[in-house]
Amino acid sequence: MKLMRVGPLGSETPLLGIARPDGGDDWFDASSVTATYDRRFFAEDGLARVAAAHAEGALPAAEVTPGMRIGAPVVDPQALLCIGMNYAAHAAESGAEPPAQPVLFFKTPNTIAGPDDTARIPRRSTTTDWEVELGIVIGQRCSYLGDREEAAAAIAGYVLADDLSERNFQMHESGGQWSKGKCAPGFSPLGPWFVSADALDPSDLTIRSWVNGEIRQDSNTRDMIFGVDEIVHHLSQYLVLEPGDVILTGTPEGVALSGRFDYLRAGDVVEVEIAGLGRQRHEFVDA
Repeated sequence: MKLMRVGPLGSETPLLGIARPDGGDDWFDASSVTATYDRRFFAEDGLARVAAAHAEGALPAAEVTPGMRIGAPVVDPQALLCIGMNYAAHAAESGAEPPAQPVLFFKTPNTIAGPDDTARIPRRSTTTDWEVELGIVIGQRCSYLGDREEAAAAIAGYVLADDLSERNFQMHESGGQWSKGKCAPGFSPLGPWFVSADALDPSDLTIRSWVNGEIRQDSNTRDMIFGVDEIVHHLSQYLVLEPGDVILTGTPEGVALSGRFDYLRAGDVVEVEIAGLGRQRHEFVDA
């Protein structure tokens, strides 16, 4: 199943998407079950509840029309966790050796934005960068998971993300941590939709980005150093993951940090896409 939120900022309607045989989706208004798709929704078995309501015919049909604003499909996570340098080629273009274990940093949850919302280049920024990423959404409380199978069972589903970054803030004004360059408003666009774990194989997905219509990243999740179940298992040995938490799993090569492309400026348009998880488009303006 898919989850999506549509409508003006702060007044989005939660929708449930059910795949049709022709490859499209039928959408249903899930607001009789939940006001939004937040941490409480996932903690209280929300996926099963909306599926049951649909099976009972209790959800009215909804229309998704071109030009309709789409919000982030999941909101208000306890934590937005990020894995750095999880593609070997990206580690190389960053001047680093592939990590021996997952590199963890955090973004603040208030960086989450809709997939097509306008993106803002931070004040003083000269090195704003793009990073298309696969996002994991946690479905249950996780601590000291026993193995990768338990970790896989704890994953509710997946989202498309753009881990926007300001490289000077991240690398040179950081004080040794990355998060200064990761937490500007709107720096974590998610969506357009969430796909439940039973409907997507995360191990073999095409992952791409474009700037002003020119391809920048063109890779596959097969090239991730640490797979999604390995990441969840590993993190659970160090911290408690809560329902609704989002984990961004790293980006492939082809970012501006490589030195091969210009950093972003006002007027630039970034598009990111992962097979099965949709496409984002955000135009950049100065903050």
